Amino acid sequence: VQLVDSGGGLVQPGGSLRLSCAASGFTFSGYFMSWYRQAPGKAREQVASISSSGSNTDYSDSVKGRFTISRDNARNTVYLQMAMLKPEDTAVYCCHVRVRGTHYWGQGTQVTVSS
Repeated sequence: VQLVDSGGGLVQPGGSLRLSCAASGFTFSGYFMSWYRQAPGKAREQVASISSSGSNTDYSDSVKGRFTISRDNARNTVYLQMAMLKPEDTAVYCCHVRVRGTHYWGQGTQVTVSS
């Protein structure tokens, strides 16, 4: 199983970014996927999740209404569209999947929201 995160960067408050997570090594379309983030000195936080078909999504209260998780099962990729970014969204973001009881994480991509 391999998860490769990309798309992070420096953005001004109020801006947008789209993160991608390219998956391989498992049957992507059969698995629930999540995005997590971790800011310095803080615990890791699950921010969004999506069902295997993409029909069901869930968000943490801190990002609800601003972030959108989606997936393309033909491309084995999950996305996190982030809008109205705030300085408190600054963190390393990574995707996650649990396959046959084992947790797998992407390497993470840094998102910095600053003027």
